[in-house]
Amino acid sequence: MQAQEVKHIPLEHVHQAMGAKMVEFGGFLMPVRYGSEKQEHLNVRENVGVFDVSHMGEFLVSGEQALDFIQWVSANDASKLSIGKAQYSYLPNEQGGIVDDLLVYRLDDQEYMLVVNASNIEKDWNWLEQQRSRFPKTNMRNVSEEVALFAVQGPRAADALQSLTDVSLNNIPYYHFEIGAFAGVGEVIISATGYTGAGGFELYVPAQHAEEVWNAIFEAGKAFNIQPAGLGARDTLRLEMGYCLYGNDIDDHTSPLEAGLGWVTKFSKRFIADELLQKQKEEGIKRRLTGFKMLDKGVPRQGFEIQNEAGETVGTVTSGTLSPSLNIGIGLAYLPTELTTEGTRLFLNMRGRQLAIEVVKPPFIKK
Repeated sequence: MQAQEVKHIPLEHVHQAMGAKMVEFGGFLMPVRYGSEKQEHLNVRENVGVFDVSHMGEFLVSGEQALDFIQWVSANDASKLSIGKAQYSYLPNEQGGIVDDLLVYRLDDQEYMLVVNASNIEKDWNWLEQQRSRFPKTNMRNVSEEVALFAVQGPRAADALQSLTDVSLNNIPYYHFEIGAFAGVGEVIISATGYTGAGGFELYVPAQHAEEVWNAIFEAGKAFNIQPAGLGARDTLRLEMGYCLYGNDIDDHTSPLEAGLGWVTKFSKRFIADELLQKQKEEGIKRRLTGFKMLDKGVPRQGFEIQNEAGETVGTVTSGTLSPSLNIGIGLAYLPTELTTEGTRLFLNMRGRQLAIEVVKPPFIKK
């Protein structure tokens, strides 16, 4: 079988010049760290950091049936979106699993943007195209290669960026966006979203202007200790908030209700697998994605087993790390519902050693 060719983001050469360690992620060569992952993580929590996440996918959906189409393929209620608002959602498959999790932006009366995970761009596109045959008055365009995406995250993000735009950044509510000039480039989507729990913005920039905008961000942010951050810090930041990572905590075979995504599953409208998920909700779920922290010293990793006192395996770690903010091991795992009460004591099987853990309700750190 032929190995898939690695794809490249527009600023790969810039990250290499900045000394980034580059790794393959989601089919793209990406910066995983520039120096210390811990320092990058803490700088985002305390000041402001910039992630180049241009590997993410963007699809434009438009036309008379655009909303009907999005309502059918996604579980959240997109009819609640006014122009300038975004929502978190997921694409259910016919078996009640998750094709992908995504953001839905309402750009205009009949135009939306779907932002999907890099590793799923082709899969999502094919799935959506397959469903679109039911909605002939819908157009869809894959603009992923035309868009660079920078996540400028941290409590000082608005102050660091404000000199680059006339848009009042502090007046953009959470999960809302404005389209305006930024760093001299027109039509930039400035979105008060992010996957770190540290506040900040995601900037959707025309790819041909990526380098000038990137440079302008760092020039403007000098006084605010702005620093680049890689995928390593992005992962530990999202895990401290208990946010799911596709491929680790959710996938085609996991139930969104078990994954804690009931809050974006709206049974007030029809969508793919709604009856199956409604039945699951009524019958009650048997397991749930649950947070835990280490009581003994150790770092949980994906695939490690979780056991009860009798040594029986009751779950498996889906994501785990050493929290840079708390300096203890934290993780997520699917556990039987009866073991998900906060404070429940269990054990992590770390290469044959039983280490004590405690069930915790995420987020692990309070904002």
